Order: sequence, then C-alpha cells, then structure tokens
Amino acid sequence: MGSYEEAIRLLNGRREPPKANPDEMRGSDDMLPWLRLLGHSDETLNSLNAIHVAGTKGKGSTCTFIASFLRAHGQRCGYPRKIGLYTSPHMNHIRERIRINDEPISKDLFASHFFEIWEKLPREATRTLDIPRYLQLLALLAFHVFVKEGVDVGIFETHAGGKYDATNVIKTPCVTAVTSIGMDHARLLGPDIQAIARHKAGIFKSGCPAFSVLQEPMVTAEFEKQAMKEGVLLKFVDLDETLPTDAAALKPVPQRINCSLALTVAREWLRQKTPDKELTTEDIICGIKQFSWPGRFQQITHGRCQWFLDCAHNELSLPYAATWFAEAITENQTGSTYPPRILIFSHFSDRDGQTLLNSIAKALETRQVRIQHLILTTYDIRRDGQASIDRNMTNRYKPEIQSLYAHAWRLLDPATKIWEERTIEEALDQARNISTRDGMQVFVTGSIKLVSGALSLL
Repeated sequence: MGSYEEAIRLLNGRREPPKANPDEMRGSDDMLPWLRLLGHSDETLNSLNAIHVAGTKGKGSTCTFIASFLRAHGQRCGYPRKIGLYTSPHMNHIRERIRINDEPISKDLFASHFFEIWEKLPREATRTLDIPRYLQLLALLAFHVFVKEGVDVGIFETHAGGKYDATNVIKTPCVTAVTSIGMDHARLLGPDIQAIARHKAGIFKSGCPAFSVLQEPMVTAEFEKQAMKEGVLLKFVDLDETLPTDAAALKPVPQRINCSLALTVAREWLRQKTPDKELTTEDIICGIKQFSWPGRFQQITHGRCQWFLDCAHNELSLPYAATWFAEAITENQTGSTYPPRILIFSHFSDRDGQTLLNSIAKALETRQVRIQHLILTTYDIRRDGQASIDRNMTNRYKPEIQSLYAHAWRLLDPATKIWEERTIEEALDQARNISTRDGMQVFVTGSIKLVSGALSLL
C-alpha cells in the first residue's frame, strides 16, 4: 500500500482547470461505470440509505446538522451506529471531507482505501470511458469508504451543481434536500436563477421525499415543476419555532434556517428507518450542542482580541456574515468607545470582488458599524512559503486585484486605513499591530481559502 502523502500527490495530479463549456462539466457521466469497476452495484449504493443535499449556501452546515441529530439519536437508541458524511471543500486537511461519526477518517484509512480504488480505475481515457478527475475521485473514495466501513447512513453534499454532480448517482436515496438558492456559479449553471434551480433540483428522485427551505418565487416555481416531472413529493420548510433560542450555534439566522431543514430531513430519515423511535427534545438539544462546522460563523477570543471568521464568498452569503459580525460586536457594547474594527479580506475568482466588498459595506452600514482598518491579503498562508500537502493551489497573488479592492473600498469610506499584505500570516500580524489595550474586533471573510489559512494560524 502506498503512503498518505503519495495518495494526496496522485489525487492532486488529477486537478484540471475549469471547463469553459458547462456541457463538459458533467461530473456524473462516468461515475456508474467507475463504481462498477470498484464492485459497487446500484443495490450496494442504495444500501447506504443516503441523504443527498444540494443548494447554493448552507449545504455543509445542513449536512452537518443532519449528521449531528442522527448521531444524538444513535447515542441514545443505538441506531444509526455509523454515520458517513461527505462534504466539500475542506478547511485544514482533505480527510475532513470524508467523516464517520463526525471524525475525519485516519491517514491510514484514507490511503488504504484510496489505493484500493486507484488500482481498479482507468489510468488513461478511452473513447468509451474517461479517467476520474479530482472531485470525481473524492466522491468515488467517499462511496467506497462508506460501503467498506459499513455506515448505516451516508450523507452527501453536492459539489457545485446537482443534476450532473459526481455525487448524483444513487438511484433511490432516502431523502433529498435543497438549501438556499442564489446566483452563484452562473458560468457553469446559469445564465439565470431558474437554470440554477433546475440544476439543483436535479437530485430529486422519483418516489423519494424532497425538502427545501423557503425560496424566492422563481426558484419555488422551478422546484415544483421539476418535482412534478419526477413524481416527487416536495415540501418547503419554514423556520422551526421549537428550536432553542439560546443556542450559540443558532444565533445567525442562516444557521436557524439550515437547522430547521436538517431537523425535518433527520426526522424523515428516522421515520423510514426506525418509525417507532423518533427524535426527542433531548436528542435535538444534544445535536445542536454537538454541532461543529469550523469557519462558518466562528468566533475565537484571545484575551481582548476577538476574531470573527466566516468563509462566505458570494453576494448571497456575505451580507449574512457581515450582519452576524455587526450584531456580535454591538450586542454588549456600552458607551461610544470600542476596540479597533478590522476587516481582513481576500477573494480571487471570476466573481466581482468589488461587488462582494460593497455587499459587506452595505450590511455593516445598516447595522451602523464602521470598519476602521481594511487588510487585503492573498491565499498564501506563511511568510516562508511552507504549505500543507492538503492545500494544493496555484499562486493566486495579484497585486493589481488588491489595488482594485483598495480603490473600491476608498470610494465607500475614504477614512478607512487600508493595508495590503502578501500572506495571511502577515495580515493577522498586521491586525495584532493595530490592536490597542482595548483589544480588537477582526472580521475575516471573502474566501474559504482565506478562512482556512487563518484558522491554521490562530
């Protein structure tokens, strides 16, 4: 068997640039033939008792809430005993994407199962069968691990889309669910909100109950259309008023929405599998207490220095993250003096970063919170250039982009002091330099890569 490091090297070797044509992004096309090569039939996949979740934002949180509720039920009743959870992307190491009972699989388990599938999958593309790429390999590995380790339920988060996603291969999942939908990944799924909704609804399966959070009218109409086409009973889930009001994990409104959907999905799964053993109030409270999803509405306090981190990276999520930050820092504020308020921001993609910054500024202005210092940085973590083997990315440093962001913010607030730092480590150090004896309040957002890098240093 090869080493964990060798497995990561081979996996990273299957990365490729995004396709320009959305029709070429069909990650599910060859999944079933590849799974057959691994010895996994439709019946084997159906035995995972799968829960499949798509959406624009909140997919990972919703999947994690589902897993936490089912784990609380299992702790009390003995079932489900093993809960598999597949999410993406990862914060610190790639094994976080494949979890059993909330624990990332070990390096040894990752390596052993990776080489089991590597030896059986094609190394070169033919006219009839391609080779699996990075995300396809990870999805194949997750299916393989969950089958071999005998999980009682497999919870799968889609990557970006739904209909053509590499995870969309289970013919009869127990439950499907869709979180909030917005205009993101439009180049691949667009060009409009209806097209995006149609892709997300592609996980609906005939005879399988489907749930969605409340959506805007055009999305709702598209979901209902696709559900009718597939013969699916679709229900829309409102905020659950019975959820505890004092739970820290549920303070951000989006997490209450995600938790409400997750609770409905978990109840439906248990109704099918253990109809005589429902979730109790104690299970729900326990599940919420156990919930942990780093980098999402996360607060870290070092003395009087407060760090608020959220990997929001689109126009749908960033206003919620900014509102959470504003409410958190003003909740117990007394008087007119307060510590320096700092925004650390980084974003490199085909999204309009200036628009993203504007969405943050508007949300903060609504809450009468002003940023005094803006620190613009990159995705590179350390000064010395060292990087984890799990953090495979090309150099995304573009000083001209940082200059554009600085100019955009000056138009919003000319009095803000703006810093441009080459690495995340230098950005965090600059924030510490700005800190006073009253401490500081730092909002880190704009990218999953930025937040994951910051978390590795804090």
